[in-house]
Amino acid sequence: MSLSYVNPSVDSPWGTYLSQVDRVIPYLGPLARWAETLKRPKRALIVDIPIEMDDGSVRHFDGFRVQHNLSRGPGKGGVRYHPDVTLEEVMALAAWMTVKNAAVNLPYGGAKGGIRVDPKQLSQKELEKLTRRYTSEIGLIIGPQQDIPAPDVNTNAQIMAWMMDTYSMNVGATATGVVTGKPIHLGGSLGRVKATGRGVFVTGREAARRIGLNLDGVRVAVQGFGNVGSAAAELFVGAGAKLVAVQDHTGSIANPNGIDMAGLMETLRSEGGVGGFRNAEHLDDESFWDVDCDILIPAALEGQLTADRARRTKAKLVLEGANGPTLSSADDILHDRGVLVVPDVICNAGGVTVSYFEWVQDFSSFFWSEDEINVRLDKIMVDALKKIWDTSERHQISLRTATFAVACERILMARQERGLYP
Repeated sequence: MSLSYVNPSVDSPWGTYLSQVDRVIPYLGPLARWAETLKRPKRALIVDIPIEMDDGSVRHFDGFRVQHNLSRGPGKGGVRYHPDVTLEEVMALAAWMTVKNAAVNLPYGGAKGGIRVDPKQLSQKELEKLTRRYTSEIGLIIGPQQDIPAPDVNTNAQIMAWMMDTYSMNVGATATGVVTGKPIHLGGSLGRVKATGRGVFVTGREAARRIGLNLDGVRVAVQGFGNVGSAAAELFVGAGAKLVAVQDHTGSIANPNGIDMAGLMETLRSEGGVGGFRNAEHLDDESFWDVDCDILIPAALEGQLTADRARRTKAKLVLEGANGPTLSSADDILHDRGVLVVPDVICNAGGVTVSYFEWVQDFSSFFWSEDEINVRLDKIMVDALKKIWDTSERHQISLRTATFAVACERILMARQERGLYP
């Protein structure tokens, strides 16, 4: 592995993460001596994935799995299939998982994986071959007590089923706990699909209450309308909010009177995106950021909320449904403008929290109802946000720095107490 963590671009995902760590060091006290631990991935694996395509040709794809920190437990983090996946991006995503898991006090470290591929260009058979070969290649470092993958961008329950089956065949025993986000009948958990979006809603509801923003009639704009963005939007609309703008890879739409949620979801199911929705104004993608709204939910990819867009947004509250959607320069602008940002490492932690529930259920072979899962999820998210909010007020720092302060203290305390071997 090249030393990708040395001198990264400021606005790259890894550069953004490092700047967030630097900001929290003054609040770590004696634990700051261990801070360099946070700036280096523990382990990074790059694998070649050769597969025979349907036309008989052989193609090679690059795969990655990074374990950032394992001080608090086995690695945990998703696998994404995307043509722009890089080692540096996966490193940053793994690091954010370390912080996220610690922020909600789950017994995990942080990990992430990815394959540089456009899955839409592959047949179902080719996708299965890709997944199984990737799983075999990273099988050296994953396992129910080592590192537990999950779905992420362009991956789903079917891909997790193939990963679980491949790992199980290689170890000679069914190991349902090696991945989470599986189909229900293969050890998956109820409530998992909408868990991340639910976490965005719960933390958003709590943050809105604390700044005096009534959800009844509040205007919400969502960028990215996959599992996270759509689930969060449905919950906000159910609480009385108006969905006034949506953007995804197929286009941008707006309606100041509120977009019909049922109709939009039908378009999403039938056409695979929101661009074909007819009962709304169609915008160019950059105009999305100028829409009048009270709550903005970036739930697409990292680096979307730039300094220019941060100056233009009219939102009072930003809820980071995606990982790393806000550049550090944009973060400062939003703070100076008095816009509250609930950071990704707490806002979108609902998914990994229910993944933890799934992992626990798999070990015990005892499964909970969806109501039980939602009650447990809501309590963990509310309690985590309260501690972070109190830390923010005590030190007069942003919620992002407060989240890192709470999480990094837990991570580095574990590092210190475990000591160095040998």
